[in-house]
Amino acid sequence: MEKMVTAGVILIGDELLSGRTQDTNLGTIAKFLEPLGVSIGEARIISDKAEIIRDTVKAFSDRFDYVFTTGGIGPTHDDITADCIAAAFDLGISERDDAIEALRERYSLEELNEARRRMARIPDGASLIKNPVSQAPGFQTNNVFTLAGVPQIMRGMLEDIPHRIKGGAMIFSINVTAEGIGEGDAAKGLAEIEKAHPGVSLGSYPFFNDALRGVNFVARGRDEDVLEKVEAALTSLIAQLNE
Repeated sequence: MEKMVTAGVILIGDELLSGRTQDTNLGTIAKFLEPLGVSIGEARIISDKAEIIRDTVKAFSDRFDYVFTTGGIGPTHDDITADCIAAAFDLGISERDDAIEALRERYSLEELNEARRRMARIPDGASLIKNPVSQAPGFQTNNVFTLAGVPQIMRGMLEDIPHRIKGGAMIFSINVTAEGIGEGDAAKGLAEIEKAHPGVSLGSYPFFNDALRGVNFVARGRDEDVLEKVEAALTSLIAQLNE
């Protein structure tokens, strides 16, 4: 049996907690990791406070095979993620020539002021993650990938990560939609189906509109043959409930 490989995602930024910015990075990372055989075990939104970032990164690094952080690596005074990553692993941090070289693809030497040079400060021993959008690099420290918070830039950085991931068992999923019933109608049968198929997780997600109600049933597991049986069982359950 292949090992289950897990990841934790840390979304950094007071703007996320205040609601001013709506996160889309979690969904992007989850979809990116799924075909690599990596499942997200936990995601957390945290504030721009150094001790919180440091402690969360260290805790996630210990718990998960891989960790992804987004946000806090720009040129302004509140972009402190790089320093916090270094602190989490008791590392030094300094301006790196290879990071400056990456920035030179976008900025002239005269344009590389003190603020922009902050984006070249990298924890000791970390490897750079290419940024094809704005050139300011992310970086990998141990099992932690530190990425930008801007969705377009973050997506670009993901392109430099697959070769760094050693995935595990693939997770497959099926979706069955039932119209005209509620979650409570199907609860007992759903529990029986899950019990009869160990290793499969079942979820129910109701939907409503003016003319229709129903439930989307989603089953996830590592064995496609078992999922086919679950799909058949769900279809049968829905038929019974609609009689």
